[in-house]
Amino acid sequence: MLLRAAAIVSPAIDASSPWKQQQQQHYGLKKGISTDKCSVGVAAGYMKSKRGVGKHCVRAAVGGQGQPTAALTGVIFEPFLEVQNELTQVSLSFSESLARQKFSESCEVALNEQINVEYNVSYIYHALFAYFDRDNVALPGFAKYFKDASDEERGHAEKLMKYQNIRGGKVKLQSILLPTLMEFDNAQKGEALYSMELALSLEKLTNQKLLNLHAVEAIKKVSEYVSQLRRIGRGHAVWHFDQMLLNGGDVAAA
Repeated sequence: MLLRAAAIVSPAIDASSPWKQQQQQHYGLKKGISTDKCSVGVAAGYMKSKRGVGKHCVRAAVGGQGQPTAALTGVIFEPFLEVQNELTQVSLSFSESLARQKFSESCEVALNEQINVEYNVSYIYHALFAYFDRDNVALPGFAKYFKDASDEERGHAEKLMKYQNIRGGKVKLQSILLPTLMEFDNAQKGEALYSMELALSLEKLTNQKLLNLHAVEAIKKVSEYVSQLRRIGRGHAVWHFDQMLLNGGDVAAA
C-alpha cells in the first residue's frame, strides 16, 4: 500500500498514563497523529492484541490542528503479521532454495531442456570444428567459425544455468546425443556448403526452442553464408570464403 502522508510510528499510550496529554498534543497538533491504538492519523501506531502480541499497523488519515483524526482508507498494513507465512516457509526450507519465489516447476523444466539443447548444438559444432581442422581438409576459417559457434552455444547454456540458480531452480543436466555424422563431405554440395546448411538447420532448431534476438540474428547471418556459398560454388572461391571467416571479415572485403 502506498501512503502519500509521512509515516511515523509511535507507541500506544495507555489512557491512564500521565504522558498521554503531552504526547497527544505533540503528535496530534504538530503531526496530525492519533495514538489511539490502531486508529492512527497520517501513518502508523503500535498496539497489543488480547493475546499480548505486539502489532504494528499503518493507515492513511487526516486531522491535526485540534481537529479529530479521520481515516482516509480502511486498508491496514500489518507487516509483522503478514510476513509470518513467508517466515514459516523460509524456516522449514533447508533443502530448497531460499530465493525461489513465483517460479513454477514447468519453467524450471523448460530451462533445463533448453540447456540440453544448447549443449547438444555446441557438441555438433565442435565436431564440425574438428573436421575442418584436419590436415587433409585444411580450412582453418571454417574450423575457427565452428569453434567459436561451439563456444557461443556453451556460453548460452551456462547463462541459462546461472539464471536457473538465480530463480531458485535446480539445474539437471541431461544426456548429450552422439553426432550421427562425423564426415561432412558431400559429393554434390561439398563440405563447405553442406556444413553451413547444417549449421542453419541447427540455428533454426534452437530458435524453435527459445525465441530471442540473438537467435534471430544468428539465423540471418548463417542464411547469408548459405546464399553466398551457393553463389560461388565449389573450387577456389571456397578458399577465399574460408579466408574471410578466418580473418573475421565479409565476403565482399575478401
